[in-house]
Amino acid sequence: MADTEGSRLRFLRRAGDHPRARLRRGVYLLPSLFTLGNMFCGFICIVHTLRGDYESAAPFIGFAFVLDALDGRIARLTGGESAFGIEFDSLADVISFGLAPAILTYAWGLSALGRLGLAAGFLFVSAAAMRLARFNIQTGTGMDKRYFVGMPSPPAAGVLAATVYAYPPGLSDYRAALPALALVLVPAALMVSTIRFRSFKTFDLQSRRPYSVLIVIAAAIVAIWAHPRAVLVLIAYSYLASAFIGIAITRFKPKGERADRGPIDATGDQRAPDAIKNPELRIRN
Repeated sequence: MADTEGSRLRFLRRAGDHPRARLRRGVYLLPSLFTLGNMFCGFICIVHTLRGDYESAAPFIGFAFVLDALDGRIARLTGGESAFGIEFDSLADVISFGLAPAILTYAWGLSALGRLGLAAGFLFVSAAAMRLARFNIQTGTGMDKRYFVGMPSPPAAGVLAATVYAYPPGLSDYRAALPALALVLVPAALMVSTIRFRSFKTFDLQSRRPYSVLIVIAAAIVAIWAHPRAVLVLIAYSYLASAFIGIAITRFKPKGERADRGPIDATGDQRAPDAIKNPELRIRN
């Protein structure tokens, strides 16, 4: 009787119907904890902003930056990468590097511009969300992992946070607040552009390095500790300008050297040479 009933059900099932894949329950805890910390920092930044304490709010975007850099690396080292982790990380980044810096900058200076400042803040949030969505669909398409397409949202948020941290009193006058438009709109435009920015994800921490590298890292830590406002502004704006410096250097290079770096695809990103020679690598990567 059971066999007859089962055969009837198989007969009634459409040809295009396939058994649904069972969702895997549970998450990788360690990378998700760092992502939660990233999201918490964005939330605390908004809370301090609503209190008018911009000097305390801005550093939390920097803390979120560090946690965001660690969660992906830890996921790769521990084999804890998953589709859930990618989506969870993107949603956390929209809060910490889209919404939080936009609210911070609006309360700090854009509010003096009225609706114009409100529109600029919303454009930054929209650009950050679109940048993260584009990154997700381009992951695993064989792009050159040494570069990002467009400015990543964490450094873009870092430009805003470093500026606010360097001058926490804020901008209350309309004319004084006009430069804040460029502060928000330039990183927003770079996030949705196809300009290549250097990625440090390929930096191998496990290989041997000269002792001088450790000295440089120690000097950078001391500089940030001694003069955090000036050094953080310098780092943030240096990364923003690095893409334009790279474009200028490439323009003045001989044509033969440009060709060795690989062609640019339709999205504006540079394809890795191996992915060009072997199309199957685009799927594996």
